[in-house]
Amino acid sequence: MKVGIVGAGLVGATAAYALTLRGSCSELVLTDVDEDRARAEAQDVAHAAPVSHGARVTSGAPSDLQGSAVVIVAAGANQKSGESRLDLLQKNAAIFRDLIPQVTRAAPEATLLIATNPVDVLTGLSAELAPGQPVIGSGTVLDSARFRYLVAERAGVDPTHVHGYVLGEHGDSAVVAWSTATVAGLPVADFMAARGLPWTPEIRTQIEQDTRGAAGQIIAGKRATYYGIGAALARIAERILDDRRAVLTVSAPTPEFGTSLSLPRVLGRAGVLDTIVPALTEEERAALERSADILREAGASLEG
Repeated sequence: MKVGIVGAGLVGATAAYALTLRGSCSELVLTDVDEDRARAEAQDVAHAAPVSHGARVTSGAPSDLQGSAVVIVAAGANQKSGESRLDLLQKNAAIFRDLIPQVTRAAPEATLLIATNPVDVLTGLSAELAPGQPVIGSGTVLDSARFRYLVAERAGVDPTHVHGYVLGEHGDSAVVAWSTATVAGLPVADFMAARGLPWTPEIRTQIEQDTRGAAGQIIAGKRATYYGIGAALARIAERILDDRRAVLTVSAPTPEFGTSLSLPRVLGRAGVLDTIVPALTEEERAALERSADILREAGASLEG
């Protein structure tokens, strides 16, 4: 299986590295307007192939995306310290209006996996620019992973035993859906009580704040985030490639909310196969509606 990556910056290159280490695909091609950067990143990642899973890693032009089953789009301006993801919208939308048609001409059968921020609005724009082609965004897969990690820290367990979703926008209005969260199959409060560990509204609030604020904290310290999202992109891509029917909170156009946002979705070779709206509390549902309002307003700004 072949994967293409458009944009060989920190996110695109880290996704390529993660795909190679995980053995997610057999062939990988990186493209970028900076051809030297794409060539160097591909060469560096290719040197990891002999000591991992032997993927063929190259660089090339957009036309070399031909035959890709998944194309990860990570091109565009990066979020800077003090800048929101939505602040990036106009500049990255302009890039996408030129870029996405090039990608679809080269790889019309590929599922497009959008990573560039603001990912929800750009996922919706990409779906308009690539009608009939599967388009999904990385959405809140990373946010949900951050949430699970933070709960696991408090519970003192392996994060893979924590389940729960962050829904809506990949951004400031993301909804931490506590009603979906479990540890080893138990509601979080019940698990904490069983272990005699503290669990208070203040702890919950801190976890929510740290989940939403993780990117800002990392950017303030090292100017960019890329390891977490690189691994998340590899995981999403391989679930599509292998037709795993995995449930992940990717972003996609959602008529019920009038915008692209993240909900639990069943993923397979054809992209999104089904969408599940969890049974949320009234407060969580209202927060999800507010998140959708923010995204619809941002999307409408592109039409002006």
